[in-house]
Amino acid sequence: MACGCWTGWWRTISRAEPGRLSVRFAAQDGGGAARAAVGLRDGFDARGQTLGLRLDDGPEAAGGLAWAALRNSRALQFEAPTPAIAAALACGVALRAWSPLAMPPGQLHIVTPDPAEAERLWSLAAPGVAGNLLVRDLVAEPANRLTPAAFVERLRGLTAHGLRVSVRGPARLAREGFGLLSAVGRAAASGPYLVTLHWPGEGRPVALVGKGLCFDTGGISIKPAKGMEAMRADMAGAAACAGAMLALALGRAPQAAVAILAIAENATGADSYRPGDVLRSLSGRTVEVIDTDAEGRLVLADALHHAITRHRPACVVNAATLTGSIVTALGHHHGGLFGNDDALRDSLLAAGKRVGEPLWPMPIGIRHRKDLDSDIADLRHCLHGRQPDACHAAAFLREFVGDTPWAHLDIAGMDLAVEDTPLAAKGMPTGYGARLLEAFIRAR
Repeated sequence: MACGCWTGWWRTISRAEPGRLSVRFAAQDGGGAARAAVGLRDGFDARGQTLGLRLDDGPEAAGGLAWAALRNSRALQFEAPTPAIAAALACGVALRAWSPLAMPPGQLHIVTPDPAEAERLWSLAAPGVAGNLLVRDLVAEPANRLTPAAFVERLRGLTAHGLRVSVRGPARLAREGFGLLSAVGRAAASGPYLVTLHWPGEGRPVALVGKGLCFDTGGISIKPAKGMEAMRADMAGAAACAGAMLALALGRAPQAAVAILAIAENATGADSYRPGDVLRSLSGRTVEVIDTDAEGRLVLADALHHAITRHRPACVVNAATLTGSIVTALGHHHGGLFGNDDALRDSLLAAGKRVGEPLWPMPIGIRHRKDLDSDIADLRHCLHGRQPDACHAAAFLREFVGDTPWAHLDIAGMDLAVEDTPLAAKGMPTGYGARLLEAFIRAR
């Protein structure tokens, strides 16, 4: 009987606890109906209760739902009619089995007609799963533990998987002219930082740019108290980019890639930047600050300019939990997709569909850019007296990419599960973005 095993080494990236999922594929011993049986603590002899699974939503969702329903057993056995279904079931279980708490090892046995092929398909999917779970680990951390400095140290650990990691700290950022990132992060106890993750594949790199606000008070334009605790997840865009880079490294992707992560905390203090300030960006453009709670587009602008001028990428994609207005428009069902290149847009839409992380195209109109004209600077970063808007934010970011093919993913509303889903429990991080970005880069 042939079998294979893959264990959850993603845990070694971010925490010392031994929680993991062991996956084994074995040859089918008769029958063929898709079913799931609980393997209780006395083994996998199918004497436990049986759970019928519907595959209408896909085998990945079915695997996640099975684990959610029967998770107290810490062990599952499936019979899968094809290797592809077997691998997808494993993905679903691995994703739903994640917990922010220390977990005992989980066990998953899958019986399938061709275990070698199932193992091959699983080995292709497992790096993306690991990247997703890295995102969840990072987003789940409270801001008193995942400070900007602590985030940087987590990212340095990715060198163990073949990524090159370089870090610019506050003094260097100020010296080199990162005026927007420096202003946003200067009032916090640590940071700001610009972290570069590099995967040395072939060709001109694909550049990923991530917003890494470890906590966002809103600054001088302080947020209301209600719901502010969720702002610990305002670094989910940077986490998604890091997760994608980990997946590329673990899968030894042939395509070169680089991730530029702007990491800071938007705090209040004596040195906070103010509404009405005029800041000089790394590109040389001056920006009139209107609302200090629209800080994400500021840090991304400097990071985008750096990514394009320093690394000369074939294309650049930025990811950020940027605006509440994208949640108003799309709810918690799709990330917003903006950009300046139709082919890039279509590739990202297709990648999101393949991995179940959907995007929806959004416009950048002529008026959106016109609204950002300023009397005292090259542009202002949002509108007077209005909630920072997703389309205006995209128009602002477009000013810093020139002719480089560019896409902006506004993933606010997708970082945390607002209800139970097959792959994430209510209130838990989803890991959204990592598998999408990895699939997009691999398809190139």
